[in-house]
Amino acid sequence: MFIQLLTNSPILALAWLAAILISLTAHEFAHAYVGTKLGDVTAEQYGRLTLNPLAHIDLFGFIPLLLFGFGWAKPVPFNPYNLQNPQWDSVKIALAGPVANIILALSGAIVMRALNASGLLVTMGELSFFLSLLILINLMLLLFNLIPVHPLDGSKLLDALMTRSPYLEIRNAIAYYGPRVLMFSVLISVFLDIKVFGFITVPAYWICHLISGGLVC
Repeated sequence: MFIQLLTNSPILALAWLAAILISLTAHEFAHAYVGTKLGDVTAEQYGRLTLNPLAHIDLFGFIPLLLFGFGWAKPVPFNPYNLQNPQWDSVKIALAGPVANIILALSGAIVMRALNASGLLVTMGELSFFLSLLILINLMLLLFNLIPVHPLDGSKLLDALMTRSPYLEIRNAIAYYGPRVLMFSVLISVFLDIKVFGFITVPAYWICHLISGGLVC
């Protein structure tokens, strides 16, 4: 998407890039911030407690994002032994990222509605495009990261909930096969253009349409 936009409209390409960088940075910063608040300074020691996008970008994840529209940021490290309640504090750190995405999506929708109410939105095509992307990207990041498969954030919640013996086999099976299925699904989605992640994109577009008041999506 970025390459196509860069060819057809550099300004819109920059808007897309800005929306991506803001969304990924906020997500990873939220992990670092909550981890620090819960007593673990690992993220701070690694220079991740910052809103500087360069601290969170992983080139091996960012380049595919530019080329294929799918990638990742650098995971934020934390040490569970520094937490008072490792089981549930780990969940709080993990879910901080998706919460940041909720906040950004809602903020983008509020700004868009306000500009529309004032009559300014129709005169700001690039800003409208940026806000639309900001809302949609953050909703997709939110839903995607809630998939309960490592290394996604939802896996921490699954681990915390399935600690008793009847569920351990299920949890172990998901931990073993889940990442393989996820990677296979990503490859199919990217290279064969099969909508494997429709269960994420369809709700994301619907929520985007809802919170923006039908202005986008």
